[in-house]
Amino acid sequence: MKPLQESKGVLVARPKVAPTSIRIPFFSSSPAAGFPAPGDDEVEKILDINDLVVKNPSSTFFVRVEGDSMTGAGIFSGDVLVIDRSVVPSDGKIVVAAINGELVVKRMQQKTKNKGSDPLFELVSENDTYAPIIVGDGEECFVWGVVVGSVRQF
Repeated sequence: MKPLQESKGVLVARPKVAPTSIRIPFFSSSPAAGFPAPGDDEVEKILDINDLVVKNPSSTFFVRVEGDSMTGAGIFSGDVLVIDRSVVPSDGKIVVAAINGELVVKRMQQKTKNKGSDPLFELVSENDTYAPIIVGDGEECFVWGVVVGSVRQF
């Protein structure tokens, strides 16, 4: 995998993937999470899971999360993240990045601007037990893409 573009001092990596399609029935009933609701068994349409979670198939890939640093954002160990490389990584976005050779899932936050150079930023956990990773001049940070969704198995 090689970086394809540089945006505000962040190298964005572009892994190659092949899109796939699986079509499954999607029922028009919406089960109530509170009080029971009458159900029906009418198939509204056939739904490909990619229609739900993949907006840009040629630039999307999946990764499985390990660890608890993003639980405050509703991302838990074992979740499969939907990563879109076509979304520009920016302040407030959750990203998958390689920082100093280690892959992380963190929220990107702009920190400050250097005199006339690219802004510095932090990769911030959504769990107070983890300190932010400050990305400064001279550090290698490759952003693989922006997290646009997740899939969780129970």
